[in-house]
Parts: sequence; structure tokens; C-alpha cells
Amino acid sequence: MLFDLRRETVLREARAWFVQEFNPESFDELIAAISGERNAAFRMVLSYWDMAASLVMTGAIDGDAFRAAHSEIFATFSKVEPYLNELRSASNEPEFCKNIEMVVMDAPDAEATLKRRREAILAAAKARANHQAEPGK
Repeated sequence: MLFDLRRETVLREARAWFVQEFNPESFDELIAAISGERNAAFRMVLSYWDMAASLVMTGAIDGDAFRAAHSEIFATFSKVEPYLNELRSASNEPEFCKNIEMVVMDAPDAEATLKRRREAILAAAKARANHQAEPGK
């Protein structure tokens, strides 16, 4: 079921945008990025991963097995984790991304993993931007 949902075209496009192009460096940048046409993609990606994580939280899937097979959840959570408290407050949703948070933070060395993911994603985004900015490319 999870794999079939991940392959759905609209969700696949939303996930690609989220991981590759959505790189807020402040809460204001995050809000600006999701206030327009990308709001649906933002909500779709996070609701997918929160639903998937809920399967772990309810005991339907083993947490270690889930994290081993779905490492993208770390990349996804790394994008919102620095702004999670502000997002929860601004949306008046104290449980926003709670399942994702619990599954990710239950992993050994979760903080270090999130930091590595954030750094790797930003480096890749900068490399893509530099490559696109080169003349003749």
C-alpha cells in the first residue's frame, strides 16, 4: 500500500519538489514557499509521511523496519523540523507532524541524521543552481 501510494504521479511530483526544491532557511521563507501554488504539495507530502508514520505508531509496522525501508522520511522531516514549533503555533495544530516526529526522533542518532540530510540536500540544491547558472548549460 505505501509503495503504491508513493508511485502515484501527483504525490511523486510533490515529493520531488519537496526534497529537491523546497529548501527554506527561515520560517518566513517556509511560509513564502508554501503560501502559493505549492501549498497542496507541501500538505500532500507531509500528510503522506504522517499517515505512514502512524502505522509505526500504532504497531502495524515495526519502527526499525520502516525506517530502514523509508529513509526519505528523514529528508522530509529535516525540512520542517527547525520550524516545527512555529508551524504548530501558526497553524494552531499542536499535533502537526507528530507521527513523523516520533518515528524519526526514535531512530538512533536522529539529530545527527537530520543535520546530515539538511546539509546534503542544501549542497545538492546549490550544486544544481550553480550548474544551471553556468553559460552553455
